[in-house]
Amino acid sequence: MKKIFNKVLGIFSEDLGIDLGTSNTLICVRNKGIILNEPSVVALNTKTKDIFEVGDKAKKMLGRTPGSIQTIRPLKNGVIADYEITEKMLRTFYKKVNQKKGMSSPRVIICVPAGVTQVEKRAVIDVTREAGAREAYLIEEPMAAAIGIGLNIFEPEGNLIIDIGGGTSEIAVISLGGIVKTSSFRVAGDKFDTTIIDYVRQKHNLLIGERTAEEIKKTIGAVVELEEDECIEISGRNALNGLPRDIKLYSSEVVEALGDLVQQIIEEVKVILEKTPPELSSDIKRRGIYVTGGGALLRGIDQRIAESLNLTVTISEDPLNAVINGIQTLLKNFGTYKKVLISPESDY
Repeated sequence: MKKIFNKVLGIFSEDLGIDLGTSNTLICVRNKGIILNEPSVVALNTKTKDIFEVGDKAKKMLGRTPGSIQTIRPLKNGVIADYEITEKMLRTFYKKVNQKKGMSSPRVIICVPAGVTQVEKRAVIDVTREAGAREAYLIEEPMAAAIGIGLNIFEPEGNLIIDIGGGTSEIAVISLGGIVKTSSFRVAGDKFDTTIIDYVRQKHNLLIGERTAEEIKKTIGAVVELEEDECIEISGRNALNGLPRDIKLYSSEVVEALGDLVQQIIEEVKVILEKTPPELSSDIKRRGIYVTGGGALLRGIDQRIAESLNLTVTISEDPLNAVINGIQTLLKNFGTYKKVLISPESDY
C-alpha cells in the first residue's frame, strides 16, 4: 500500500537532489538542473524563535545583527548541529523551489560526508521527511563527486577523489560502485577562514569577521607563491585601540597562513594510500588524483599535492558543483545508480 501511495504522490511531485553543505545548500530538480544555491545560514528572531531570513539575505546579516536577531549555521562540519533549525531551513528552501500548487511530496536524494555515523544519517533522513519529502535517500559526498566529474564508478578500476568542502574534506578510493577506503576530516573551507582570521589578528593586530576572511580566500587565496604577489585591502577593528582600520594583505601571507592546513590534507591522503590495496594503488598511479569542492579553487593546491605525492592531480572542471552535478546525473539515471544510495528501508 505504501509503495502504491508513493507512486501516486510521484505523479504530483518532482525528484529533488540536495547538497546539504556546511557553507551552501544546493538543490537540483531532475531534468531542470540547479535551481537553488544559497548559503546554509538562518537568521532567527530570538524572542519568537521564528525564521527571519534564510540563505543569501541571512548571510549578509552575519556579524551585523541586533540583539533580537541571531544568525545561525545549523550545520557544523558537514552534519546537522541544530535539528529544528535545519528542518525550518529546508522547509523554506522547498517553498522557494516548489512553485506548484496543490500536492507536492518529492523524492529527495541528499549528500552526506562519508564519515558520518548511523545516528547522523538517520537525523538527515528524518529532517528531510519532516520538511516534506516522500522518500529520502543518502549518498556519500565523494561518490556523488566522482559521478559528477564523469568517472565510471562501476568499473573495476581505482579512483582517488579529494573533495574539499566547507565543513569537511573527504578522501575516498572508489571501485566497483563502492567506497574501498575513506577519510572525513575537518580541515576544509571553514578552517581556512578561521586560520586567516587568526593570522590577520596575530600579524596585523586587526580583528576581522568570517565574511572578510572568505573574501580574502576567494580573491587572493593561494597555497604556492604566485609569480605576482597579489593584494587586497581589508577593513577591521584595531585590536590595540578598538578603532576601525584598513590594511593591505598579500597572497604570500595567505600562503604562509594556509601552508600547515594543506599539509594536513596531504598527510591524510598518504594515510589512505598506505591502506589502499596494491592493485588499486597501481590504478591511482596511472590515473592520478581528482580534486573537487570549493577548496580546489585555491591556487596552486594541485601543484602542492602533486609535488608531495609524486602523482598527477586534476582539478575538476566545475569543482564547486561536482557533488550536485553528480546528484543530477543520479536523478536522471535513478535505476542505474540506486545501488550506491543509502536507503532508509534497507539500511536501518
